[in-house]
Amino acid sequence: MAPPDGSAQASAAPLRTGADYIASLRGRGLRVFYAGARVEEPVDHPVIRPSIQAVAETYDLAVREPELASVTSPSSGERVSRFLHVARSREDLVLQNKMQRRLGQLTGTCFQRCVGMDALNALHSVTHDIDAAHQTGYHARLEAFIELVQAGNLVIGGAMTDVKGDRGKAPHQQADPDLFVHVVERRADGVVIRGAKAHQTGCINSHWLVVMPTMRLGPEDRDYAIIGAIPVDAPGITYVYGRQSCDSRSLEPTALDRGNPRYAGQEALVIFDDVFIPTERVFMDGEVEFAATLVERFTCYHRRSYVCKSGVGDVLIGAAATIAEQNGVPRASHIRDKLVEMTHLNETIYATGIAASHQGQATASGAYINDEMLANVCKHHVTRLPFELGRLAQDLAGGLVATLPTGADLESEEVGPLLRKYLATTAEVSVEDRWKILRLIENMTLGRNAVGYLTESLHGAGSPQAQRIQIGRQQQLDYKKRLARRIAGIGEFGESAEEPGDIGKGEAGGFFARVFDSDEPEPEPEPEPEPVDQAE
Repeated sequence: MAPPDGSAQASAAPLRTGADYIASLRGRGLRVFYAGARVEEPVDHPVIRPSIQAVAETYDLAVREPELASVTSPSSGERVSRFLHVARSREDLVLQNKMQRRLGQLTGTCFQRCVGMDALNALHSVTHDIDAAHQTGYHARLEAFIELVQAGNLVIGGAMTDVKGDRGKAPHQQADPDLFVHVVERRADGVVIRGAKAHQTGCINSHWLVVMPTMRLGPEDRDYAIIGAIPVDAPGITYVYGRQSCDSRSLEPTALDRGNPRYAGQEALVIFDDVFIPTERVFMDGEVEFAATLVERFTCYHRRSYVCKSGVGDVLIGAAATIAEQNGVPRASHIRDKLVEMTHLNETIYATGIAASHQGQATASGAYINDEMLANVCKHHVTRLPFELGRLAQDLAGGLVATLPTGADLESEEVGPLLRKYLATTAEVSVEDRWKILRLIENMTLGRNAVGYLTESLHGAGSPQAQRIQIGRQQQLDYKKRLARRIAGIGEFGESAEEPGDIGKGEAGGFFARVFDSDEPEPEPEPEPEPVDQAE
């Protein structure tokens, strides 16, 4: 087990390849439970291992395509993972999205590192702003932490979503105070926290967890306004592995039934039982007025990060096209039309996400943040469009996607020859190859990786209503009404028409400058959205 300050990880040689990363996870003594039993070594567990291999691909991509998946650190001058870099330009934001799509294409699932990346980026500006308001030292601590994880090339997991208890009550009003993570003791050298975080993406596969508040907080919620970095193997942490549909397929003796035999996502419930965070790893403690700022900035980054689903969508479109070809009907007009529709929907997700990055702006800390309106539009598309892509893929696959026998039947001496006879299509297509594509479509739309593609698409980074509230707050109806009145030649309540302002003002231009130079008054506060689920 590494010491609580992570010094063992920092002093070791930086991880470079996927194999290096997998080796770094061994022997940590994590307290992990799956299906009611303690998992002694998660690296070797057949259900957990595919999720580890998905993270390993992020390391190997940085070796194969360093300009895409790595960047020169402004502090050390060394090449570091783009997942550990704070964006300093619009191009940095855009390259994050391009890397995310590429990794979705390579794994066909959630590769689990976007939450940590988005948390570091959000915290860079938030800690800067807290320091300016309260003369704290959080920003310098964060920068030291970023240098530490960059030096080791480590994986950061972001822990934001509390279990929440009674959703109608604030954290301090809960019957059980532990239903939101909070500080239970303050010491001269740090703080002790207790509580649980749900839906934690890739937490067991990380080296560090960054714990953050999940929602707007009031003055009485001071103990819940805590942000800190904790080694994954710190004493007092228990991980309960989340069940995924058809995850026991990973235990099947034949790869024919696994769908995506190499890669999978990971979610778990993380329980903190009096876990210590040293002072140098605390980045907020009690500054309740900045909790909402953190959540808003994190979700701004994370909602446009859902362009990763366009990479997964590329895989599903490829599988749908392949099964149509294997069935002998690739040129049928309705088949081509459905594939065009899938592509159109998939590119819509990518377009809105990468547009949000292209319209990014600098914050006071120097970190760049993407356009919030377009980020919410991107994520709102993601809550809908992957489900339609999944429906179309199932349509093209046919009924076998849900009624295919087991691989053991295909290998059986008695029924195997019959299956090969009756499940054959064209002479060029083997039954095994068609079987694998059908299982892949099943895996992505009904099975284990439907979690990383469909369920995350709905709830990750907030429910659809959370995005609709943010879109409503930023829709600038007064400004748009002035535009319409100007064109129509009418004024406000019968007054003469006035110019609505410089439509092209701001470096980004027009509505994309809305956050920085719009003269429209702030709308009345809306009811708070459901606290964000930060799963990728």
